[in-house]
Amino acid sequence: MANETPPLHIGPASRPKLPRSVKLRHDASRNRWVVLAPEKVLSPNDVALDILKLCDGNRDVAAIAGELAETYDAPKEQILAQVLVLLRDLADKGVVTA
Repeated sequence: MANETPPLHIGPASRPKLPRSVKLRHDASRNRWVVLAPEKVLSPNDVALDILKLCDGNRDVAAIAGELAETYDAPKEQILAQVLVLLRDLADKGVVTA
């Protein structure tokens, strides 16, 4: 179809952020974090939440992976690979942009 947007490529140098239409909020009544996007609500797990909190448009994916590697005491390359998979999936769903 001519109007389809091509998939967003996210790599180590990308600077992911939440689009204006997407909000990360704490749902106090349920005591959990949710991602509010047009026509969808997502409930990220703890690792996804840590990644989303770092997606501010200032840090690149490599820096996000570096911070998480320190937090989780894990190899940066392994964390980077997992962060890229998650962010690409979220970009396909319109939850993050870069």
